Amino acid sequence: MRTVFRSFTLSVAAIMLLGGCAAKNGAAPNDANKTKSGILIGTLVGAALGALTSKHHKGKNAAIGAAVGAAAGGAIGYSLDKQAQEVADSMQTEVSGNEAEAAKTSDIVVTKQDNYVKITFKSRMMFATDSAQPTAEAREKILKLVDVLKNYPDTIVQVVGHTDSRGSYDYNLKLSQKRAFNVAEMLKNLGVTNRIYARGCSFSKPLVPNDSPENMAINRRVEIYLYPSEDRVVDVCI
Repeated sequence: MRTVFRSFTLSVAAIMLLGGCAAKNGAAPNDANKTKSGILIGTLVGAALGALTSKHHKGKNAAIGAAVGAAAGGAIGYSLDKQAQEVADSMQTEVSGNEAEAAKTSDIVVTKQDNYVKITFKSRMMFATDSAQPTAEAREKILKLVDVLKNYPDTIVQVVGHTDSRGSYDYNLKLSQKRAFNVAEMLKNLGVTNRIYARGCSFSKPLVPNDSPENMAINRRVEIYLYPSEDRVVDVCI
């Protein structure tokens, strides 16, 4: 039993490592491959589980495990696709494959990755200068997101604040944290029952270089991440 457990741990660790390398080395995946990616990861995990559940009939168990894993992974991919499109429709925009490029012309950008959907709001439509209090326009946009989230009560929500590089890191950290927390509170107050995390990144994660007023405006933003499960949540400030 000890040997089987060790083999299972190593197999799953290898799968997770492969998934991590793909996320780090590649850009946002092609929209058409979202569900396929979920199926691939699910199949690998399912096959590992099936192969290790018994010393006998390993081939049969692996095939069954792969089928179950593929179904689960495909369901996650499809759910993210569907959720991203519903969010984009509610905001009267499209799902984008290039956030930095889309942010040049749009105040709201919806993107999707293997593990989450992300909605990016430019700060100029969310807050007054140096303020952490959401504007009336921000409430209007957040309310549209609330209507979508009510259909996905198990989705994990993470709100993240970002600033440009003007001023000290600590000042901007506090401002980004307050903005993220206030947006999270607004979501709760508007009826969202999902688990919600909030944090600020100061200016540690710019989308584009802070070398012009236009680029600084892109970097001043609030992001809302939608994860299918708790284990998919990542620290986006690292």
